[in-house]
Amino acid sequence: MKPQLMPSTIMAAVARDVGDLSYWEPVAEGEESQAFAIRFGGGEYILRVNRSADGFRKDEYCYRHFASADLPIPEIVSIGSIDNENAYCISERSPGLTLQDMNRSDVSSVAVPVMKVLETMASEDVAGIEGFGPFNECGIGRFGEWRDFLMSITDTRCYDWEALQSMLGERQIDAYIQVLSALAAQCPEMRRLVHGDFGSNNVLSHGGQITGVIDWSEAMIGDPLYDIANIFFWRTWLECMEVQAQYIENNHRDIMRQSEILRCYQLRIGLDVIYSSAMDRDEVVFEWAMERCDEIVRLS
Repeated sequence: MKPQLMPSTIMAAVARDVGDLSYWEPVAEGEESQAFAIRFGGGEYILRVNRSADGFRKDEYCYRHFASADLPIPEIVSIGSIDNENAYCISERSPGLTLQDMNRSDVSSVAVPVMKVLETMASEDVAGIEGFGPFNECGIGRFGEWRDFLMSITDTRCYDWEALQSMLGERQIDAYIQVLSALAAQCPEMRRLVHGDFGSNNVLSHGGQITGVIDWSEAMIGDPLYDIANIFFWRTWLECMEVQAQYIENNHRDIMRQSEILRCYQLRIGLDVIYSSAMDRDEVVFEWAMERCDEIVRLS
């Protein structure tokens, strides 16, 4: 659940650690974080507040290991605590707008730079990270194989589907999982860097270039097609994703030839969205995600 702290409380805690702020204002927030633009010491930064510092430390890990001119990850300046329950992170402010905030033509104009960023991520050296799937701030993945991550959606220790039965009703979640299992058997055991939530409000652009790839809390080791699948899954929800999906369809036949793998990853993403939206009792996203998974299954 996103923190709902008073800005005055947040700024007092931050000023305690980094000095007086000369300016602050709220900016567009993520699903789990409050966010502000701040200024101190002559620099401009983004301040995020979350229930946990784990994702912030993972951002710091990815900055230290992967940031470059071709993969612009903002530097993490400070990570600290607001109180016993909430953490903050200060990072350099990347110029520009997120793809989600851009108009259709502007998103289309940066389709090539977006793909170059994806290619850069896929070529990163991940030898120092252990395992597969989501990794922690120490570079240790949670799974022994990529397929273990894909099928973890059935792990009752992480996904208590029975607890959601009142909302799911007669929905055929088992049918989705059966399709996912069959498709997962075809997926390659690749060890590449995957952002995990790429393509909308975590990619910034300015002047026709990609200026920032932010929020690495979902980053993992696996098949880079997973990031492409995220774009395809959300295409009917977000215009920026539809524009990118159309570009890939029209210009990357090598990717489109791997349609069954893309279906598998889209279904895995969809099941996660169904679960999280049901947990949050977000009926709008839940109904949309169910319909989207129906569409993906029917593609067979």
